[in-house]
Amino acid sequence: MPYLQVNTNQSITHELSQQLLQELSAVVVKTTGKPERYVMVQLNGGQTMCFAGSTAPLAYLECKSIGLSPMQAKTLSAALSEVLMTQLGLNADRIYIEFSNCPGEYWGWNKSTFA
Repeated sequence: MPYLQVNTNQSITHELSQQLLQELSAVVVKTTGKPERYVMVQLNGGQTMCFAGSTAPLAYLECKSIGLSPMQAKTLSAALSEVLMTQLGLNADRIYIEFSNCPGEYWGWNKSTFA
């Protein structure tokens, strides 16, 4: 049920995208404690984006999960940013992350919901 979407203006090779997907998924699993079989990660590289009036390297992430706590969000912010800084060379102040705690009754899967 955790879903992480990463949008960046940086071009990402197929090889790097596969590595990033695995690494980001592992961060979400470790931080949320959710089974990896429920974690979905989407990576959109090469997007046309601008932040603070500049097209310098940047990323916008959306992270949604059932039962996401403020502490988990803070931990995820640091860990996800570190991955993007290391793998894509982004500066921490060029990464925005939106976190959402979604109630289980509003999260569908396998023809039902998690309520």
